[in-house]
Order: sequence, then structure tokens, then C-alpha cells
Amino acid sequence: MVKMNIVIIAGSNRKSSTSTRLAGYSERLMGQKGHSVTLFDLYRSPLPFYSPDEYHQEHVELQVLKKSLVQADGIVLVTPEYHGSISGVLKNALDHLGQEHFNNKAVLSVSSSGGAVGVSSLTQLQAIVRNLHGINSPEWLSIGGAQRKWFETEGQDGYEIGQDINDRIHRVIGSFLDLTQLVRRESHAAGSISS
Repeated sequence: MVKMNIVIIAGSNRKSSTSTRLAGYSERLMGQKGHSVTLFDLYRSPLPFYSPDEYHQEHVELQVLKKSLVQADGIVLVTPEYHGSISGVLKNALDHLGQEHFNNKAVLSVSSSGGAVGVSSLTQLQAIVRNLHGINSPEWLSIGGAQRKWFETEGQDGYEIGQDINDRIHRVIGSFLDLTQLVRRESHAAGSISS
């Protein structure tokens, strides 16, 4: 597999969020496969409130995020599910971004929900990705209920994750990376034909 640039946006405003820990676990798995992975944590790097009247050119973290996304081959959006929706900080970050950041890029949607699965937040994320002209990965990833407990504490050897969820995480990330590589190859082929 070709080395790719992946950007993960962890969309929680909570220090010890299970969704951010799931993002970190995903970062390690993709890094172990030889990819360059950037984890942008919205808790540690908060963004200004979006306003169409302000461009926030002076906001360093926002410019870093935008530059990383322009250079990314694939994007992972990770959110907790709040009241059947994505987090406000992730929605705010996405409002700052545009088609130039997502166009023709594979995007994986990931959630952590207090219930069984974060279907509402994942469905909304995929709708936003379509509006930004990204390419939704056919599978999404969600942890809920007792599965979240595996990401609440990390031991010396990493997380103690149940085999079923661990297998699903590996499968979904593998599927996303395959799609990212395919889209990247097609985009490069189309670029070389047009030039």
C-alpha cells in the first residue's frame, strides 16, 4: 500500500473523551500501516466561532487545519453524539472549511455514543461530507454503551478492547484506507491526463 496523508479531526470539547481516544487509537493503527497521520484535537486546539463576516486569517490553528486538509489524501471525522447530533465544536470546524478541503477525498465518519450506536450523528456527518463534495466511506465506525468503557482508561499496553470491536475497527479502517488509495490513484491519473 502506498504511504498516504490522513487527517483525523477529533470533534470533542472534553479532555478525556472516548471519541478522542478512539481517534487516537485509529491514528496509531494507520500509523502502524506506514501512513502519515495528523490528529487535530479540537479540545486542545479550539477554533474561533465561525462567522461568514470574518476569515480568521490570523488564527494559527485554523490555518494549520486548513493546510493539513488541503494536503490530505483521506479524512476521518470523529464526534461524540449529543442529543442525536454531532458535537457543536466539530460542526463549527466544518463550517470553517469548504469544498477545497474535501473535494474528491475519501472520508470516514466515526462516533462515540452513550446509546448503542451513533446513527444520527453518523448520518448527519455523511450528509455534510456530501455537501462538501467528499466521498463517504461505505462503512462507518461507532462505539456505544459498554464498548466506550474500553476507551475510558489506557493501560501500559494500550486499550483493553473486546475482540469483536477491535476486529470491526481494523476492518473499517482497512476499508477506508483502500478507498483512500483508490480515490488518490484515480485523482492522480485524471490529473496526469489533463496536464
